[in-house]
Amino acid sequence: MLWRCLTISSKELQINEEIRDKEVRVIDADGSQLGVMSVAQALEKAAASNLDLVKIAPQATPPVCKIIDYGKYRFEQAKREKEARKNQRVVDVKEIRLSLNIDTHDFNTKVGHATRFLKDGDKVKVSIRFRGREMGHPEHGYEIMKRFAEALEEIANVEKAAKLEGRNMLMFLACKPVK
Repeated sequence: MLWRCLTISSKELQINEEIRDKEVRVIDADGSQLGVMSVAQALEKAAASNLDLVKIAPQATPPVCKIIDYGKYRFEQAKREKEARKNQRVVDVKEIRLSLNIDTHDFNTKVGHATRFLKDGDKVKVSIRFRGREMGHPEHGYEIMKRFAEALEEIANVEKAAKLEGRNMLMFLACKPVK
């Protein structure tokens, strides 16, 4: 007997003679059920129609096998996965560093950068690093963070509020969902 897809192997699906069960439920290429039969009979039916026997539901009792063109099935599956990856977007986290004694123009420049990042669909991590005696006045940091969040409130939600972690104060902003 000559098997067409002998060289194609798959970790998740068993095909043709890889199926070791005694009895299987067989579904034809057009979707009609052929019933429960031995693997040898199922392989004969698949060979008669010049297609492959593929175990699609190994957890069922008895396991379900389908008579399909395995090469075409793998191609269509790869095409679906590629399409799903194409529609997927990875969200980056961009960091903006502020300081306690930031001036108005510098502050507005940082707000502009954050706006651009948020419009691109990225999340923004805003951080303030406290140095030396600045650690004695964390309330100034909270004020700056609050002002920054208010400046961006039309396009961004505060995902994680300002919190002091060691010498750093962090806040995360995410773009508001489009309505």
